[in-house]
Amino acid sequence: MLRASRGAVLACLLAASGLANAELFGNSDWKESEAPPAPAFSQDKLIDIEMPRYSSLKFGIDPNTIKVSGDGVVRYVIVATNKEGGGFNAFYEGVHCATDEYKTYARASSPGAWEAAPNPEWKRIGDRASRHTQAVALQGLCRGHAPRASVSEMVRFLKAPIREVE
Repeated sequence: MLRASRGAVLACLLAASGLANAELFGNSDWKESEAPPAPAFSQDKLIDIEMPRYSSLKFGIDPNTIKVSGDGVVRYVIVATNKEGGGFNAFYEGVHCATDEYKTYARASSPGAWEAAPNPEWKRIGDRASRHTQAVALQGLCRGHAPRASVSEMVRFLKAPIREVE
């Protein structure tokens, strides 16, 4: 009888674990929760993102804007500047590690002047317009098809990216 109970408990734990993973990581019934408004950001605290040498833009992410919601989406502000100096463009984005997709919610070209993106849609990470998003996801936000365990872990990996075999 005791063996049957242990087996039942193990089966329940595995089922619960599977349901939790399905909810965050690849459930076909997944639904995004409402995105909060674009947060304030600081250009003084940006963590540089490693980009290919041929890129004419420099990208940095404000670590204070990184948030993970219950639906598994990692949202953040990333700022693009010309390597020569000058103006900037900021993007409020979300990454869904489970599906390798991203969404741009808003853009700003001056502090606090967010402009909502018209009809934001999920797009595949890796298209030409999302090289910076792919870099951010690989360097710190995602571990395989799941968000990293915590925002502090994400920040640690963004500051010192390690190329992992996943």
